[in-house]
Amino acid sequence: MGRISRRAMLATTGLGVLSAGVPAAWGGGVGEPRTGEQESGDPRGGALPLEEYQPESMLQVKEAHVSRARYPVIDFHTHITFSAHAVNGVALGAERVYSGTPQGLLPVMARTNLRAMVNLTGGFGEGLRDSVHRLDRSYPGRFYSLTEPSYNLFGQSNYPQLQADAIVEAHRDGARGLKILKTLGLYLREQTTTGPLVKVDDPRFDLMWEACGSLNIPVAMHVSDPVAFFRPINRFNERYEELHRHPDWSFASPEYPSNAEILAARNRVFARHPKTQFVALHVGNFAENLENVSANLDRFPNMHVDIAARLNELGRQPRAARRFFDRYQDRILFGTDATPHGVEYPQQLFGDALYQIYFRFLETDDEYFDYAPAPIPPQGRWRISGIDLPDSILHKVYNQNAARLLNVTV
Repeated sequence: MGRISRRAMLATTGLGVLSAGVPAAWGGGVGEPRTGEQESGDPRGGALPLEEYQPESMLQVKEAHVSRARYPVIDFHTHITFSAHAVNGVALGAERVYSGTPQGLLPVMARTNLRAMVNLTGGFGEGLRDSVHRLDRSYPGRFYSLTEPSYNLFGQSNYPQLQADAIVEAHRDGARGLKILKTLGLYLREQTTTGPLVKVDDPRFDLMWEACGSLNIPVAMHVSDPVAFFRPINRFNERYEELHRHPDWSFASPEYPSNAEILAARNRVFARHPKTQFVALHVGNFAENLENVSANLDRFPNMHVDIAARLNELGRQPRAARRFFDRYQDRILFGTDATPHGVEYPQQLFGDALYQIYFRFLETDDEYFDYAPAPIPPQGRWRISGIDLPDSILHKVYNQNAARLLNVTV
């Protein structure tokens, strides 16, 4: 079932709106009204649409404000540029769209101790060269751009060699690595935008992975998505609200491979190319199961992870997360998925508030605080606790691990 039919299904089944009220017990005990607001409604509690429910915690706990990171930060996972020409989820043109400018980014970077932003989606060809010129070379040491596959060449019979050559050219043009979006595995098809899906471990990409290894540049890899995105959008899905807002994020359809199938294919790539360094973004896209991520890190010495857009998962299992950071402190990179002006996605909206939450999670033992600067938690209705990392690990996560992979100094 395709995305259009899924949207239609949501509308016709009533899953698009929670028409029933929440339990009566949810209606009371919310304390004092917000500033400038008056309490209203039945004082005994009553029906309340879920989207209007914004409970205020009565928990009295320590609240730290960490406005500036303890060490200079390399944000390994940001998006300053995007493709201007994408069809069915596949970027086909080199031209870039800029979501932010250095003039708008640098003041926030100065306030938060953000030393550098890695623009993962730097594009290819002329678009990459433009990104490198406007960002990397105009502001040395503050921005680093990665290239992306030239999927516009995918239909050509000699694509494997063309793509490997494109990586070499991109590196010569200034790219610090390669970014793989979930295009591979979930959008790219045999006729580029139509036909059967192309698998992550398709051998036509082997020369591309090998080129990255020979050039000693990392591959930042986002394949698959949260487990909830592969399950039906219903009352049992803990990320129902997020998927209701973004139904096109759902892959709960037979036309898509499962989360497990995609990650297994990714692991086969790691195994086949041991000399290439891979960063499995978003905590390996399985932050819900740190035991699984740990097993993969133990199995693949060439695998690293970043923490972008996964504080919601790490912070609700703080003891397990702290053990994870202790064990893999040399292979975890700081990242946020920060997107300038990305107001529709508060968990990745570039700005002081986003970085302060990350710093609070990493540097304090605060309990039960919001993981995103939003009135309603955007990735599930829960809060998180900090993991209070020691300086030795903080320094590695904030900049040393990324600097080593990118071959840069801080």
